[in-house]
Amino acid sequence: MKEKENQSNKWVKGFSKLSKDEKIDWVTTRYFHSPDSAKKLLEDYWNKDSQLQLLHDEFIENAVSNFYLPLGVAPNFIINQQAYTIPMATEESSVLAAAGKSAKFWASRGGFSTKIIGTEKIGHVHFMFAGEAHKISDFIENIKPVLHSDTDSITTNMRARGGGITTIELCDKTDQLANYFQLHVSFETIDSMGANFINSCLEQFGDTIKREAIRYAPFSDEEKNIEIVMCILSNHVPRCLVRAEVSCPVEEMNEDKELSPQAFCEKFIRAIDIANADIHRAVTHNKGVMNGVDAVVIATGNDFRAVEAGAHAFASSTGNYKSLTHATIENGVFRYWIDIPLALGTVGGITKLHPMVQWSLDLLGNPTAKQLMEVVAVAGLAQNFAAIRSLITSGIQKGHMKMHLMNILNQFKASKTEKQQLIDHFKNHTVSFSAVENELLKIRS
Repeated sequence: MKEKENQSNKWVKGFSKLSKDEKIDWVTTRYFHSPDSAKKLLEDYWNKDSQLQLLHDEFIENAVSNFYLPLGVAPNFIINQQAYTIPMATEESSVLAAAGKSAKFWASRGGFSTKIIGTEKIGHVHFMFAGEAHKISDFIENIKPVLHSDTDSITTNMRARGGGITTIELCDKTDQLANYFQLHVSFETIDSMGANFINSCLEQFGDTIKREAIRYAPFSDEEKNIEIVMCILSNHVPRCLVRAEVSCPVEEMNEDKELSPQAFCEKFIRAIDIANADIHRAVTHNKGVMNGVDAVVIATGNDFRAVEAGAHAFASSTGNYKSLTHATIENGVFRYWIDIPLALGTVGGITKLHPMVQWSLDLLGNPTAKQLMEVVAVAGLAQNFAAIRSLITSGIQKGHMKMHLMNILNQFKASKTEKQQLIDHFKNHTVSFSAVENELLKIRS
């Protein structure tokens, strides 16, 4: 009986209407053994009575505090002959160190070059039509001018900036699902990621299709009853694509003492070949790419979930999940590159609202969406280069665990003096959780 009372006590009506303090009180008193401690932690991360906090609170629903990520910078990037220091928001040790190390390595070899391959965004009206395919095809072709005119008010500003709706096509999906058709629509959104713009257009298309179907004489009564299932953008954007690459003569790949430049390059290529041959390695390989990509996407206020989903779908576009990066040796030149879809924006969303996002964009020289695509792709390529270089030489743990040392020391609440002693000790010893614990116990005893 008491258990049932405890469970019912954790249900609430009208939670969104409570004040912030009331929400915090409700959560902490019902879910924590020490409500005062739980409340204090939330308040420690909450800039009370701050205008900035009011801004943060309105980004999401039911905000009770803030969840901080470190914002760091990776200097020394040369991209298309221009110097960049790249902002990166991440909690993972060694990401910024690895990116900066790659940047420095390639800066002396000509730096990174990039190319925008396409900027097409995609959305769909998913609908069911119980009729012959040629009839719905004729219908869609017939109402295309109406689809455009019905969205004129939505697309006016975007068209003024050079964007808008670029193509409208009908896709017959009945071989996959009975009566299923799709209006496949492509968009150019210039410097906006464009999600709200695209979804607004698509929802209007859905209304137009339903309205016009009722008026369309060639349809039977059953055919007039088109069911609009949903209208939504797609995060699979294979033609919103950017390439970043580096290259240099093989003999300049001479940073490793154990391998000759030729052997290093060949081993590097074999590592990518393995990622293409084995999905287990490919997923981890591409996770390394996304360590760099996500960190810049988050720092610049973009949707890292959409970018992740699109990148992994692109990695699967051959039917098998493969590496996002590629490498070759041709005529004595080592070339290494990435093709990655990136639907990004530098206007809209929180880009003008979040002060740290604006700071990050300022740091990058207030780039266009295309320029930001280039920077993000370079960060992913740099991160992947650093990971592969470590894997095929000293191993990933040597550098990563040294960066992770501080996290372990903080878990043990090491003092400033203890930290310095252990940093010195582990310059020449392997870092592990147990090794750090043992050395710390020696100091304290």
